[in-house]
Amino acid sequence: MDRRQFLQLLAATAFAGRARAASALRVVVAGAGVIGASIAWHLAKAGTRVTVIDREGPATHASRGSFAWINATWSKQPQRYHRLNQAGVEGWRMLESELKLPVRWGGSLEGVADAAVDAGLPARVAEQLAWGEKTRLVDRAELASLEPRVDFGALRHVVFSGNDGATDPIAATRAFLDAATAFGAKVEYPCELTGVTLFNGRVCAVQTSRGDIAADRLVLATGAAADAGRRFAGWDLPQRIAPGLTAITAPMPRIVERVLWLPGVHMHQRADGRLVLGEEAGPPANEAHAARLAGQPSAFPSREIALEHAERLRAAALKYVPGLGPLDFEDVRVCHRPMPLDGYPVLGASPSRPDVYLAVTHSGVTLAPVAGALVAQEIAGGAPAEALEDFRPDRKFTASTAH
Repeated sequence: MDRRQFLQLLAATAFAGRARAASALRVVVAGAGVIGASIAWHLAKAGTRVTVIDREGPATHASRGSFAWINATWSKQPQRYHRLNQAGVEGWRMLESELKLPVRWGGSLEGVADAAVDAGLPARVAEQLAWGEKTRLVDRAELASLEPRVDFGALRHVVFSGNDGATDPIAATRAFLDAATAFGAKVEYPCELTGVTLFNGRVCAVQTSRGDIAADRLVLATGAAADAGRRFAGWDLPQRIAPGLTAITAPMPRIVERVLWLPGVHMHQRADGRLVLGEEAGPPANEAHAARLAGQPSAFPSREIALEHAERLRAAALKYVPGLGPLDFEDVRVCHRPMPLDGYPVLGASPSRPDVYLAVTHSGVTLAPVAGALVAQEIAGGAPAEALEDFRPDRKFTASTAH
């Protein structure tokens, strides 16, 4: 999906929604993270009556802890999934000015230290080029120019992807929600979804901790809440546990220019100077960690424990950024990534309750603009989105490392 196609999608969705506005389709979006916020804006813009609910508030869970890298790199396989991510990146570029989305572009640098990965690197770079990405291997001289304060000496190769960027996921979520309310959407929190009321097999209301809300459709953009599909959509969605760690500093002088995805740590620095550090590996696989993470907490038990983890990330970053001094950490979060079992998005109506739409995906930040547009096409426009056919809730799920 290129820029022209994305523009056509936005226009078609808005037109179809306005054409049906007289029927006053009522949609409740459960979950005020970046995916739910984007869906709400696209639906409201299309003419539907939207209410967003969240048990705590905007961007309080997965979106708040997201590393927020906007990308379509080689890990996004196969090509059909890669194209969806490319459309997401293009959506951020298109909507950045209109919605005042806080995006810092400049590309990403991915470091490779593993010889097994190194062997297939030329083919992967060539594939990315063939798929329309601005990707290339960079030498030491260019690295010194791109990131003068970063030491890449421990890496075998570094790949530059020129289309990439990063955002502040909390500010971006709020920007989508503000734009949705400008089209008449309501945002209610704290407001927890507790049930669904049916009449003749169709949704007529959703039950919440603040009372019933009349509705014709319910969108479950509930992130990593594994039981939401079973409870509210009559569909058991297989998910895997995928906690990660993100630490964010107070504003500081610029030390990195781009998104850096390096062995052991990744980082980027926002336009306001805040440095974002993250890791992919997750916690050790032991009973103590499993017990503590069972309830999917976002916060650590104490500020002291949170800072211990943040300092561990800083120590990993020092290997690449030797000038990185003491850091003033503002926020340290556990991010429970919404990860369907096979790693791919779940976007589509529940097979057993077609008025309930499931919207669960990792790469939520990257995919937010295109997911919002396609979900609005299906709900407000009534037209199936061919781009989502491989990502329906009733597909066969097989565990994989896709992300």
